[in-house]
Order: sequence, then C-alpha cells, then structure tokens
Amino acid sequence: MNHEIRTRPVADGDWDGIALLEHRAYHRLGLSEGRAALEAKAHASPATCFALDLSGRLAGYLLALPYPESAYPQLGATDDEPTPTSRNLHLHDIVVAEDLRHRGLARHLLNHLTATARSHGYEQISLVAVGGSETFWSARGFTTGRGAVPPAGYGPTAVYMSMTVPAGPAPRRETEKWADVGAPRT
Repeated sequence: MNHEIRTRPVADGDWDGIALLEHRAYHRLGLSEGRAALEAKAHASPATCFALDLSGRLAGYLLALPYPESAYPQLGATDDEPTPTSRNLHLHDIVVAEDLRHRGLARHLLNHLTATARSHGYEQISLVAVGGSETFWSARGFTTGRGAVPPAGYGPTAVYMSMTVPAGPAPRRETEKWADVGAPRT
C-alpha cells in the first residue's frame, strides 16, 4: 500500500495531535513540556517547524528554531524567542507516531530540515540528544559538542550535539510516495 508523505508547516488544528505525540514520546523520560511550550517554539520560528502528514494523518512533527551555538531552549518555556542573527538552527524536537517508527519518517523530517536550513543560510544544526538517542544522531552526522552541557532538566544522559549543514542538491518536493514494504529504516 502506498501512502502520500507531505511535510508542511504546522497548522493551528495540529496542536492537540502534536501535544499527544510529544507526551507519548517524552513522558516516561520526565521530559514532556506540554502544548503551550511546544506552540511557543513553533511560533518563534514557523519557517523551521513542520508537521508530517501521511495520507491525511498527522504522523509526526519537528520543531527547530535559531539559537546560539552551545545553547538550547529551556524545557517547558513558553517565551522562546529565536536569535535572528544566529547561524545555528537548534532542532528542539522531532517525533514520529509510535506505530510508524523505523520506517524512515524521522529521516524524511531531518532531510527536510537540512534542506530548509541550507536554503535559509544556516551553517549548523544543533540538538540535545535525550534518553540514549546519541547513537541515532551520530549515525546522521551529529557529533558531541564541546563545552555545551545540557541542564539536568534534560535528563541524566542528555548530550549536546551538532552538525555542519552540508552543501547539497535542491530540496526535494514536499510530497512524495512511500510504500509500507521496503521503506527505509531509521
């Protein structure tokens, strides 16, 4: 069965679904922020925050905002402001619905973010890997940052990581077909 994947801007009607996806992904780690904090991050930089639509279903989301290198938003903050002069784009959150994981959808979102970062002139993408996810991020080109130590609020295994935005081809179309069988795995 083929599904249409569309990466699009976050819409007002997405927030209940995004808050639910975020809660399911992070509550067991004690890192769930709640809807108001998520909305604040998206409103700080709408051009770098995306919803993942799979044949009409909210399948995931990504929130990123300009932030100085070696810095990161505080969890739960509702007053996040981007740093307009920063050449660093901080990937704050990426979540794919539990039943759709390991099918390449997170990679799809990350590729879209990388193309967006490149087209907006960002030189670096940073993130805080939580819950032991640094292996996942290392496999995607992120390396451990020097000097940046995430606060205890991100959990005991949090690691600040970053990667240089690679030069590359023009961004892919926002819509593509994806087959259940043979889909790439992340």
